[in-house]
Amino acid sequence: MKFFIDTANLNEIKEAYDLGVLDGVTTNPSLMAKEGIKGIENIKAHYKAICDIVDNNVSAEVIATDFDNIIKEGKELAKIDDKIVVKVPMIKEGVKAIKKFTSEGIRTNCTLVFSAGQAILAAKAGASYVSPFVGRLDDISQDGLELISQIRLIYDNYAYDTEILAASVRHTMHLIQCAEIGADVATCPLNVITALLKHPLTDSGLEKFLADHKKVNG
Repeated sequence: MKFFIDTANLNEIKEAYDLGVLDGVTTNPSLMAKEGIKGIENIKAHYKAICDIVDNNVSAEVIATDFDNIIKEGKELAKIDDKIVVKVPMIKEGVKAIKKFTSEGIRTNCTLVFSAGQAILAAKAGASYVSPFVGRLDDISQDGLELISQIRLIYDNYAYDTEILAASVRHTMHLIQCAEIGADVATCPLNVITALLKHPLTDSGLEKFLADHKKVNG
């Protein structure tokens, strides 16, 4: 399973990349705003800075909601770097745009997916990634992980090339369960990735090894 980090913070991206397990980055307008990035040229420059850190797969989201402007904005984003994946919302005009981008060799990430039906449309339009939001479904007492499982089954039934990118992953169990189900990618905050390092028996075992070494070697 690929690990993407869901942030626009350059320091967090560098830390995850230096860990040696990072496969990509997802961003959105809210994450850009959180970092105080505003203005079209500044946003483009920030995307380029992200691309300069990672090896591939930087999802950059369009703001437009009509076909012509989604295409215009997406093409501008795609020009920033070959690593850019144009992130498009799951709306009628977005699906049409995904089909157009796919025909022109531009990779896409269909975002804000909350049902298996939406995931089918995204795959048929040729999306490179589909992003079902696990945590947001959990928030309204629906099973986000069950949706991942449904999409996995459907995509396997028809050998769709679209990769399942589990989004809104909020804790380590979300991530591990997505891996068990067979999500191709999980995107999450840095603290979820680093939490995978932790286990009390690892800590106590290392402490004992070091103490024993010190006893013998001083």
